[in-house]
Amino acid sequence: MTATPSVDDLPEVFPPTLREVMVRPFWIGMLGLALLVAGIFAWLGQWQLGNAIDTDPPPAGMTEQVRPLGEVVRPGASLPEPLVGQRVQVSGSFVAGDFRVVTSRFDDGEPGYWVAGQLRVDPSTTGTDGPTSLAVAVGFTPDRAAADEAVSTLNAAPPRNVDLSGRLISDEGAKEPPRGGDPFEISAMSPAALLSQWSDTVELDVYRPYLVSTDAFGGLRGIHSPAPTELSSVNWLNIFYAVEWAVFAGFAFYMWYRLARDAWEKEVEALIGEDDPEGDEEPSARP
Repeated sequence: MTATPSVDDLPEVFPPTLREVMVRPFWIGMLGLALLVAGIFAWLGQWQLGNAIDTDPPPAGMTEQVRPLGEVVRPGASLPEPLVGQRVQVSGSFVAGDFRVVTSRFDDGEPGYWVAGQLRVDPSTTGTDGPTSLAVAVGFTPDRAAADEAVSTLNAAPPRNVDLSGRLISDEGAKEPPRGGDPFEISAMSPAALLSQWSDTVELDVYRPYLVSTDAFGGLRGIHSPAPTELSSVNWLNIFYAVEWAVFAGFAFYMWYRLARDAWEKEVEALIGEDDPEGDEEPSARP
């Protein structure tokens, strides 16, 4: 009769190494998935870097060259960022009764008011079809009474057939009047807000940006409108995003390594528990 082998006679089982676990088919497949995810993140980072540097920046001083309004923007279109502050020229006539006071204005740090009106643009100078209007800020004053007086004067006798030049600025967006205040108060230079109070707006095209006129009207003071700051050719926000995508790509590999290591540690603990159920002996090290 064959004798039953004792525990000491059984071959010693050693736990697998971390490398042996990592080269198993399952973890090789997980590594392939991590490579795919990291590749996507790397592509996104490269795309961000490609958009971080403007390889064709606008020439210095471009906004100071006076251009016809029709060459810069079309009615209803947004003003591209490089053209904000562009000096333009336009001809037309102001519409009677459509001058308004714009509150919450600052002129070179001094608080006050603007007066803005509706310029019915001469179509021959812009190439537009049908009636087209442009919101124009025609002057500044620190005194509300002077602003109201200028509005009354200009509404009664609006300038006609004028040639204007000035800076083209993006719409500031309409703001709601304060609670309990005048519902018709305009506290932001917004052509949309002005349009809601203009007359004869049926089938009217309107420019989304507004013009800060170089010449003042109605006895007002000219509005201080300096040249815009030159834009940097490097977009640091895009570079920051590119770095983030690189970190995410590295994190994909770290997650694969961390999951594989956790699986290896659990397997080792399970084997040690089987070899030493009492937990009073240290497992043998693999030679």
